[in-house]
Order: sequence, then C-alpha cells, then structure tokens
Amino acid sequence: MMKQRTNLSRRIQSAGFAFSKRVAALIVVAALTGCSGAGSLLSNPRVADADNDRVITIGDSIFALSGELQDFLEAYAGETFRRYTLSGAELSGGVIATSVVDQYAMARADNPDIDTVIMDGGGNDILIPAIMFDPYDCKTQWYEFGQLSSRCKALIDDLYVEGVNLLNDMHADGIDHVIYLGYYYTKNGLFLLDSMEEAIDYGDTRLAQACSYSAVDCQFVDPRPVVNDSDIVIDGIHPNTDGSRKLANLIWPKLQPLL
Repeated sequence: MMKQRTNLSRRIQSAGFAFSKRVAALIVVAALTGCSGAGSLLSNPRVADADNDRVITIGDSIFALSGELQDFLEAYAGETFRRYTLSGAELSGGVIATSVVDQYAMARADNPDIDTVIMDGGGNDILIPAIMFDPYDCKTQWYEFGQLSSRCKALIDDLYVEGVNLLNDMHADGIDHVIYLGYYYTKNGLFLLDSMEEAIDYGDTRLAQACSYSAVDCQFVDPRPVVNDSDIVIDGIHPNTDGSRKLANLIWPKLQPLL
C-alpha cells in the first residue's frame, strides 16, 4: 500500500511538472506575441513583393508585433520593403516561430536579388529561457551588479558565433549592406524583466562585435540610450508607437544613403 501511494505521488508530481511546463510555454508565447495569443504571430504578415524588393527585413517581434517600426521606415522612404519578421523568432532554431536564419533563406527563395538587410535577432534566444525558468541565469538581482553568470555569457557567446556565421553567409550571397538593430532594456512589466540589464549589455556588445567582425558591410544600431520605459508596452518587452518611431529614427539615417 505504501509503495502504491509513493508511485501515485510521483505520478501526480510528474503531471504537475508537465502542466507547469505547458503553462510556462503559453506564458512565453503570450509574452512574445503581445499577450494576445499565438494568433498574433500573423499580425505582421509576410510581404514577398514590395515596391523595393532589394530591401528586406528579418527578425523578431520588435519589428513584427505591431509592424509600426517598418511602417515608419517605409513612410520615410516613400516605398515599401519585403517583410519576413515574426514574433517569437529566435536567431536560429526555436519552436515558436521561423528563425531569423530561416527567414533569410525564405527571402532568398522568394527573390535572391537582395541589396540591403534590416534586421534584429538574438533577443528571444535569451528572453524565452529567462521568462520560463531562467536556466542560464541571465537575470541579475541588485546584489549581482556587474556579475552576469558564466552560463549566460556562454549562451550569448554562442549567439555571437551564430550571428557571425549568418552575416558571413549574407556576404557570400552578395548582400551589400546590413543594418543590425540591437536591444533596449526591458522594463518591470507583466513579466518582471527589469533584471535583464546585464544580459542586454553583454548581448548588445557581442552583437555589435558580430556586426564589426563579419565580412559583410554591417552597421550596428544601439537603442539603449534612446528607448526608455515610457516607450515600452505593459508586457515590458515590446515598443509602443513612440518606441517604434524612435527605433525607426535610429535606423533611418543609416538606411537612407543605401536606397
């Protein structure tokens, strides 16, 4: 009888853990799609044919969720660009959305005549684990200032390698220019992400290095000095209209001479 109770207890615990994992996964999807469910992944649909097909955007929900960042850029340019960004996209791999690497492959399959890539990528590779159980210890508390964990640094160093590989592939494919948007600080919104500053600082440093050390002509855009809490929606992650405008205003001076 005691053994049966122990086995039953283990089964209940196992079921509870599985349920917790499913709930956590749903929370991640909600966070990365604007808290409105997986359907929001389609809120910024793919555009395979635009006014200027030689300019494409690839990346995650900073671009894709509202689409306003690209809307502003297109308004400034007076023409549309191809869109492949998806909420929830990781730099490579991932289970929520088509990765940035695969978005680029998709764009080339549609039309390989690409001159300029506007992109971001890598944020979700850090953010998704941090929202769930933070297995890489990428959150730092006030008493850990300047002490980002070695596990988180190793994760970000791997992203650096993936980023360099992608940018070098773009160079080999004949891409002339890349504009790589970095990440701003998340805020203490619904998902309590104000402890990500150290990870974001290290991540932006490594993404900027990937941009600099790759073979392609790549310009890194650092939004940290410009985007603040008032520019971010309640989830603590995504830009509101003012935030998207600020990001577009950072990108536009680098994009305009390339058009």
